[in-house]
Amino acid sequence: MAGVTDRPFRQLCKRLGAGYAVSEMIASNAMLWNSEKTLRRANHQGEVNPIAVQIAGADPEMMGRAAILNVERGAQIIDINMGCPAKKVCNVASGSALLQNEPLVEKILQAVVHAVGYPNGNIPVTLKIRTGWDREHKNAIRIAKIAQDCGISMLTIHGRTKADLYHGEAEYETIAAVKAEINIPVVANGDINSPEKAKHVLEYTKADAIMVGRAAQGRPWIFREIDYFLSTGKYLSAPTIAEISQIMEEHLLEHYEFYGEYVGLRTARKHIGWYCKGLRNSHDFRHHMNTIESCSEQLTAVKNYFLELAQYSTHIEYLEAA
Repeated sequence: MAGVTDRPFRQLCKRLGAGYAVSEMIASNAMLWNSEKTLRRANHQGEVNPIAVQIAGADPEMMGRAAILNVERGAQIIDINMGCPAKKVCNVASGSALLQNEPLVEKILQAVVHAVGYPNGNIPVTLKIRTGWDREHKNAIRIAKIAQDCGISMLTIHGRTKADLYHGEAEYETIAAVKAEINIPVVANGDINSPEKAKHVLEYTKADAIMVGRAAQGRPWIFREIDYFLSTGKYLSAPTIAEISQIMEEHLLEHYEFYGEYVGLRTARKHIGWYCKGLRNSHDFRHHMNTIESCSEQLTAVKNYFLELAQYSTHIEYLEAA
């Protein structure tokens, strides 16, 4: 979720029901520690606790130092990324590429836990993985046992292999098998896009929690919908167009403040596109978004678009798959 789960978006998701949100992936490479992008990703000013920071890398010593640095910058939980399937990450033997090298996985986990975690420190260290490198080489159970032995406090599993990328449907059999084999909390992830799916995955895998990723893009209120359904068995009313417009306005204002005019304008476009996907005249509106050259004009255009939608209905009506 690099480029998506920045501080403004995490804050928004927490306000709308998410109990936990992890930062964008921060590279452990010391040469990048003071770059503008890394400093922005490590900016937790005013963020609601707990502050969880995800780090990625393939060198145990460097990962340990990166963990210490992020704790000094405010991290209360360190999350290790061994699940990212992106080519540029895996090409440097990081992310889910590490699942091919179990001895190195163990060394990295030991180094980070020794640097900041229990019992040597007071910072929980968590791990995010996939089910394996490919369908023929699923090793999530072995990785999970290594993680538990190394002192990892919680394990999140995306129900796909590295080779699967984001294609097809996530499978939950492996998550259930891992949960049955280890004693630390397990979080199920992958294709959880509705309250019903959240309930099904929790019941099927026996996981301790579920993680929502892509389904929150443009629909951050999914967290309160899931929470309400799991608590009551009933469906929460969908947000009105007026409420969505208000949510977007607050999000964009925080986004502009966080990134500044030039970067904020451009990086906001993807969020606006996600919010509007599937809505009336959204294709033309998104095309218009790309021609706007100021944050104030962009915000006004968003407000006007939703005022126009409100002429047809008080609630969102998707005209195509959202």
